[in-house]
Amino acid sequence: VQLQASGGGLVQAGGSLRLFCAASGRTFSSYTVGWFRQAPGKEREFVSAISWSGSRPYYADSVKGRFTISRDNAKSTVYLQMNSLIPEDTAVYYCAAMKYYTGNYVDESSYNFWGQGTQVTVSS
Repeated sequence: VQLQASGGGLVQAGGSLRLFCAASGRTFSSYTVGWFRQAPGKEREFVSAISWSGSRPYYADSVKGRFTISRDNAKSTVYLQMNSLIPEDTAVYYCAAMKYYTGNYVDESSYNFWGQGTQVTVSS
């Protein structure tokens, strides 16, 4: 599976962006997909994840209520709708796919495939 993250950009605080994670490979629909982010000088951190069916979304506390994850398996794409953005959301955002669900969607070592990242910058 190859992943391509896109949709990042520069936005003012309070604004919105929608990130896309497009995948190649017919088995993508069976994978749990997660979003992680890494701010300058910080460790990469979990943001959100979604089960293969889309019925179970998971969020970090820092984005709960502001971000929404969804997926369209017919299009092999996972979306991250980001609303009410704040400067602390500034980071490179990565999508990742988990081939076999480990029960730990927060740990990046659970994920087998990674996209190249897309920059999100929120100005104050």
